[in-house]
Amino acid sequence: MSDESEDERTYARADGLEGLLQRGRGLGALLAARDPEGAAELVYGCVRYDWRWDSVDERHLYLARLIRDLDLPPGPVVELLTLDEDACERATRVLELLAKSGSLEAREALRAHVREGEHWLAVLESVADCWPAAWWRDLADVARARIDGDERLRGDPEARETLRSLLGPAAVPHPSRRVSRLEVTPTSGTLLTLLADPGAREDAKVRALRLLACRPPEPGLLALVPSLSNTDGQFPLPGLARAVARCGSLAVPAARTWVEDGRNWLVRIGLEILAEHGDAADIPVLTAHLTADLEQGSWCGPKVLAAGLARFGPQAAEAVPLLRRYWLHTPHSYERPAYLEALAAIDPGGLEHAYTESLWDCEADARMLGIAGAPDLPQVRDRLAQLRDDPLETPEARRAAAARLGRPARPAAVRCVSDTAGG
Repeated sequence: MSDESEDERTYARADGLEGLLQRGRGLGALLAARDPEGAAELVYGCVRYDWRWDSVDERHLYLARLIRDLDLPPGPVVELLTLDEDACERATRVLELLAKSGSLEAREALRAHVREGEHWLAVLESVADCWPAAWWRDLADVARARIDGDERLRGDPEARETLRSLLGPAAVPHPSRRVSRLEVTPTSGTLLTLLADPGAREDAKVRALRLLACRPPEPGLLALVPSLSNTDGQFPLPGLARAVARCGSLAVPAARTWVEDGRNWLVRIGLEILAEHGDAADIPVLTAHLTADLEQGSWCGPKVLAAGLARFGPQAAEAVPLLRRYWLHTPHSYERPAYLEALAAIDPGGLEHAYTESLWDCEADARMLGIAGAPDLPQVRDRLAQLRDDPLETPEARRAAAARLGRPARPAAVRCVSDTAGG
């Protein structure tokens, strides 16, 4: 998603409650707890509209926790099950977590949708992967009656196999499989010759790059990189960045010329090489592009530059203000932990508040950083205990919180008013 969607909605300011919730910031959860009634509609709004910048951003646990901890009714989320497929998925992911945390209303709403709703198969898939089998096994007869032989279960293999074992192989179709055939792969020299041929087909070049990406470094590729774009020159051929990455430090001299090129895709490949393999002389270039990305609102990818600058420690001190702004403002929550890690590597002073806030962050990686780095204060110890005992938290975070507190985590059993409730 970008800053502006089809209906021209934009992210709210990063220093206000609405903007903090949209970004999944820990501070948003803390401020919402001070005024649950006033925050309610903003929380529901973050379920109704997908404010994630990218599909890898995490929000479902964050939003489920907010609804639970603010004692908000799940009704407005249940209503989304009847809308389009995307809205139903968002609602399902939140409701299945609320059910694990004890909400019988959320649990029965999802069960009812499997019985009667439009997106029943996707909901059944999702809850089968999240809930104890006893919570949904009795829906097998409903599923057998509703399943269409032309449908394909779209979830992960584990969930698919669980349903197949429950419903029987005849009732649950296998996903389509392609039969692969053995082929003799060409030598790297042959692949480079093909890539250098301006008349070679684009799909053949893409296959060549994918093969090179799985082989030892091939320095002969580097001279060809500027010519390996698609027909309109706007994008690199698929697989090019991975193949170049295999060359590692061998690509640094070429990368320094690529970052001066006017083509954005070639600049990006060069920056990725310099971030991972460049030396201190490349700090100004990395910092300049990090600045440009911030000014342009380019939120995908700056974490690569941040990680590159982190390698240089205090030598990259000029980037600290930039990294702080990224951590505060990015809507791409998946990248936020990288900015905190970079700040810790370059200038670790004054990060106590950031680590503490991260204990409430939407991203599991951010919470892990908070568990490790937050100062030993009463508020922090209370939050660590909550994370240790929360059935919604990841096993890794629960163990880390328990280790930090020096006490074992309680069993991660889900809570429910009645584990025998059916319908």
